[in-house]
Amino acid sequence: MSANSEHRKKAEKDEASKKPFNWKAELISWVQVIVAAALIALFLTNFIIANSEVPSESMEQTIMAGDRIIGSRLSYLFSEPERGDIVIFHYPDDPTGKIYYVKRVIGLPGDVIDIHDGGVYLNGSDTPLEEPYLWEEMITIGNLHYEVPEDCYFMMGDNRNNSRDSRFWENTYATKDQIIAKVLFRYFPFNHMGALE
Repeated sequence: MSANSEHRKKAEKDEASKKPFNWKAELISWVQVIVAAALIALFLTNFIIANSEVPSESMEQTIMAGDRIIGSRLSYLFSEPERGDIVIFHYPDDPTGKIYYVKRVIGLPGDVIDIHDGGVYLNGSDTPLEEPYLWEEMITIGNLHYEVPEDCYFMMGDNRNNSRDSRFWENTYATKDQIIAKVLFRYFPFNHMGALE
């Protein structure tokens, strides 16, 4: 680097340091940053992720009341929900579409479900569905029978004895278009933090 260019850079730096601080320009800069961040957050929460708090005990011990969870809105764009997925969806009995539920997918389109003797039996099987996430045996009264229609899903909470789910809804099944996101993990409170299986 030549002495001339060094001298010119020093002069420019000295000139810049002599300029008065421009509060208006600084304020506009901060407003731009805040607006950009808000727009990015809005885009993410409307199209990429679903951020939700679980208010009830219906998914315990997998998700505790008060846990905050993150779901992916993109999970089912190119694939279908699978048995065992935990999903956020519009409550089928709410005509406003403003109430969200979090449950586990148990029945897929075309499934025949029988619930009796403390177990869930799929498609005529003599063996109950294996559900290691349940922490206590389900109390069942009588035999319940369901045939899941096309494009619909049968949902149940992991806390079977304290869950208002497909067994009790007037509109028994959640449709594919009512499903908002697949739950990926919980992030609050920190003692419950972790991915969900």
